[in-house]
Amino acid sequence: MTTRDEEGHVTETEPDYRFTLANERTFLAWIRTALGLVAGGVAVHQLVPDLATAGARTALATLSITLAAVLAGAAYPRWRQVQRAMRRGAALPRSGLLLVLAAGVLVLTVFAAVLVVTG
Repeated sequence: MTTRDEEGHVTETEPDYRFTLANERTFLAWIRTALGLVAGGVAVHQLVPDLATAGARTALATLSITLAAVLAGAAYPRWRQVQRAMRRGAALPRSGLLLVLAAGVLVLTVFAAVLVVTG
């Protein structure tokens, strides 16, 4: 429910600080996940030369780092949308970010499993 003032402008109120801090923790969790994906991509590329061919390792590392970039790039706009909705008393926006993360991790896992089994 969005409230409006007498001129029709959307009014915003400061949400309970616990919700603001929870939103911030969620943002930081997305960033930590992205950092973990970057670390995993670098590790696969640099530290496990016997896993597969250089091209396969590079592809796995690139997929991991690309997913990290998508998450890091989407984390702040998502935080901002949720914060704005809370300030306006509106419903929280839906996000496709969870689907992207789940599908991306699934693809990475299947790709890594294939490399381990065939290597």
